[in-house]
Amino acid sequence: MSYDLIAEIQKLKREKNAVILAHYYEDGAIQDIADHVGDSFQLAKFGQQTKADVILLAGVVFMAESVKILNPSKKVLVPDMEASCSLVKGSPYDQYLKWREQNPSGIAVTYINSSAEVKSISDVIVTSSNAQKIIEAIPADRPILFGPDQHLGRWLSKKYGREFKLWSGSCEVHVLFNAKRLHQLIAENPDAIVIAHPECDESVLAYAQVIGSTSRLLEEVAKNPAKKFIVATETGIFHQMKKSRPDVELIQAPVADAGCNCNDCPYMKMNSLEKIRQALEMLSPEVTLEEALRKKAQVPLDRMMSIAAGEPVSWPTAFVSP
Repeated sequence: MSYDLIAEIQKLKREKNAVILAHYYEDGAIQDIADHVGDSFQLAKFGQQTKADVILLAGVVFMAESVKILNPSKKVLVPDMEASCSLVKGSPYDQYLKWREQNPSGIAVTYINSSAEVKSISDVIVTSSNAQKIIEAIPADRPILFGPDQHLGRWLSKKYGREFKLWSGSCEVHVLFNAKRLHQLIAENPDAIVIAHPECDESVLAYAQVIGSTSRLLEEVAKNPAKKFIVATETGIFHQMKKSRPDVELIQAPVADAGCNCNDCPYMKMNSLEKIRQALEMLSPEVTLEEALRKKAQVPLDRMMSIAAGEPVSWPTAFVSP
């Protein structure tokens, strides 16, 4: 890691009155220079509240879009505009719209891993860290449409006893974890605690003692006195886990192909310190949204924020196609 490069970034931050927000799945060097490191919900909330003029989101583009939706007066940057997400790519707006139109009485609960366009035709946004409050706030007599991650939706449906109509998307990283090889790994490490993100397939989740959001898994490692953990989520999370518990052994859950190093999100890892420096220097690439789209996408995000804060919300009686 170049000290000069980090010094340049810090200097540019001061000159531009900028903050850097980084997701837990970014490389450790990026997490270490960030003003705030968090999961999708934490980053959206921090981005909404910051007083800085410039917000650089070191993550994927949908996260930066969420910040822009909630804080439109700020200049929002990303290191690489190609940093997408398999869930975003797997839920095209026109197909998601058709799905909504086919189920007009349903409440569309859309995972934050979605485009601004898809958010604009949703009723409420959800993250794995605030899902309980969101689901419990939905009237019991209303059908729930959940997308785009079917595995997270299926887990939430079973956990909270609500029937969901699921979109068929999935995270290309989390679906690679293999239950058969995980079973073998557990047999080899009987003293390990298995923790997993709910985007994993239910066959993998069946072996986990703790299932939860990125922040929940971090909390478990920090507070559980166990000395060994098998972790079924993206490898970037290890950086903060090792900071909080340098005494523990962290074992990456296995994927189907023993020779495949597939546990890294290829989109998160598109970011680098060099790209961050360049983005701050050039104030580009900038995330921009048409105001009409931004306002529509803000409605379900605001509803999420209100529910998470314990505030009452109202629900539309039926979906009206744009």
